[in-house]
Amino acid sequence: MGDVPRHPPPPPGPADGGARVDRLLLGAAVTAQAHVCVLFLLAEEGRVLMMEAEAGLPEPFSRSWVLIRTTDQSPIAMAVRQRRLVWLPDREAMAREFPLVALAFPYGFAMAVAPLIDHGGEVRGALMLLWPPAPARRPDGHQLDVLTATCEDLAEIVPRGNRPVPPGHQPRVLTREPPVGDDLLLAGLNRLPEGYCMLDVEGRLVLLTAPAADLLRADAGELIGKRPWDALPWLADPAYEDRYRAAVVSQQVTYFTTRNPGGQWLAFHLYPGIAGVTVRVTPSTMARDPRPVMPDRLAAADRPPRLVALHEMLHLATTLARAVTAQEVINLVADHVMPAYHVQALAILTSRAGRMCVAASRGYSKKAIEDYDGRPLMRLPPTHLLAAGAPAFFGDWAELRETYPDAIRSDGMSAWAFLPLTAGGRTAGMCILAYDRPHRFTADERASLTALGGLIAQAFERARLYDIKHQFAQSLQSSLLPRTLPGIPGLEVVARYLPATPGMDIGGDFYDLIRLEETVAAAVIGDVQGHDVTAAALMGQVRTAIHAHATAGANPGEVLAHTNRLLTELAPDRFTSCLYISIDLARGMACVASAGHPPALLRRPGEPARVVASAPGLLLGVDPHTEYVTAQVALPPGSVLALYTDGLIEIPGHDIGEAIGDLAAGFAPSPRQPLTDLAESMIGPVAAVEHRADDIAVLLLRTAQP
Repeated sequence: MGDVPRHPPPPPGPADGGARVDRLLLGAAVTAQAHVCVLFLLAEEGRVLMMEAEAGLPEPFSRSWVLIRTTDQSPIAMAVRQRRLVWLPDREAMAREFPLVALAFPYGFAMAVAPLIDHGGEVRGALMLLWPPAPARRPDGHQLDVLTATCEDLAEIVPRGNRPVPPGHQPRVLTREPPVGDDLLLAGLNRLPEGYCMLDVEGRLVLLTAPAADLLRADAGELIGKRPWDALPWLADPAYEDRYRAAVVSQQVTYFTTRNPGGQWLAFHLYPGIAGVTVRVTPSTMARDPRPVMPDRLAAADRPPRLVALHEMLHLATTLARAVTAQEVINLVADHVMPAYHVQALAILTSRAGRMCVAASRGYSKKAIEDYDGRPLMRLPPTHLLAAGAPAFFGDWAELRETYPDAIRSDGMSAWAFLPLTAGGRTAGMCILAYDRPHRFTADERASLTALGGLIAQAFERARLYDIKHQFAQSLQSSLLPRTLPGIPGLEVVARYLPATPGMDIGGDFYDLIRLEETVAAAVIGDVQGHDVTAAALMGQVRTAIHAHATAGANPGEVLAHTNRLLTELAPDRFTSCLYISIDLARGMACVASAGHPPALLRRPGEPARVVASAPGLLLGVDPHTEYVTAQVALPPGSVLALYTDGLIEIPGHDIGEAIGDLAAGFAPSPRQPLTDLAESMIGPVAAVEHRADDIAVLLLRTAQP
């Protein structure tokens, strides 16, 4: 390790184990010139990283990172999972790799996280160090040596990762410098016309000069030990606390302007250090102008406050997690991003066969969409970013033309952010944000938008995969349903199938009409348990089995019994409901057998509709020895039978029996009413429901009048 100051591993002894760990941590922070150091230890059999001790970390950060699951998408968890150093030089790098973390902690800093690996190769935890942002460079050799040496030493003295997390666990907070309270220093500062105060890294006041107390209109004795935004209502705006957090984490000067209770404008300058923040409070000469005294690098005044945009991004992250279609993703992004960042147009581009496709847009004209849609990929200048996977920002048209002389300018837009949508190592497309006037992208805004690109990419990829799966499953299910039903003289038949709402999983609903003899047919309807490709595939096997046994001459009960035995072998963990009705037109009779399926409805001429009574046997696939009882029902000419699946009647919180009764009460086909109109009237109310979680199948049959 060369001349790196190294803390030798302490001799065995339980008495001061925590103190030795703390000395190693503080020594590493001082030697590597890091303003924050944090130790995480594995717990709960390696499933959780628990913050053991920290120095210099603001309380909101500490509270959020007390427990981290090793499966999380965070730099700490990744360092442990992949057993390697994770280095992030600035917030933009964080936004590219870990967009959710960047949105939750929108401050500039460089981070290094290294795993603690003992001599036996076992990971014990992780050590994290923070520095001010260091764009385009890695930690120098000295800092890496300190980090490596400290991790090796800690790995040999910290406990293994099989202990439980103690209830209410809180990390040890290490102090590198004692709070300043020297009377001589305070007396000297009181002579100055400006006001000065000092806050520790937790934001608590540890020193307050008399001029500062006068400007704050407060008593110094009552404020010491408290956070200003907690003790002074007029400083309770989250934006002011955010300036303090930004100073502590980024180690950069921040500032803001506000009015005290007397109406006087005050300028606050926050100067960060290792042990906290020194604040200079001065009367502002801009009494008639509420803008900040000078433009804050971290929160420009000509765009929405950073916390407003941050709130929108966190809300977007939450809602995107529930989006299951590409269109939902696009709509959510447009609704949240455009107002928060004053964006006038947004487009998401993908590629197909070497050409650009506009997946969706908001704010662009039809002509602008045509400018991009279908053009060869290589003729669109920004598309090389798809391969590079890096965002690009152009503040005005001249800047874009200088970089890309062949760039396309649509709708008079004047500034652009190009965000490649990269997830899982694959770039699926690009999001373009456009402004109708020149726009200066701050470092903070670039990082926020880069993180936004990561969020969109992850949601877009999830939706894309779900769309593929759903389309495949629906195609499979549709291909297994009968394209046409056989014509039976003297029997009118209509079938309707309504898939679940796009974005929902599919079902295993099926129906069939089987011609058995010249005047005999079998009507079948059923529903395979589950809402996936397996259910759709099993539905095809059930239909085939029923068809085979029916045409072999088995009666309805035997058809269900044979099919049941087959299903218990093919899919013992899947159950199927089924209703089988054999119709003998010459005799005017129907024979019914049910395997746990909703009963059919029957409307005979001159009678009200009724539920067809049958003994409901067990679902298919439950017990291979189940026998199914049949029931005879008179079916005079002009009778109408309705078979349906539970998607037509099931409503959460409603009794299924009452739902069937309500359906029967409204089932009143007239003799001359076409069955197509009857089918539409039955499924129409359900089809209008915005989100249907289940498929619906309806099979209607009417015997001819004499």
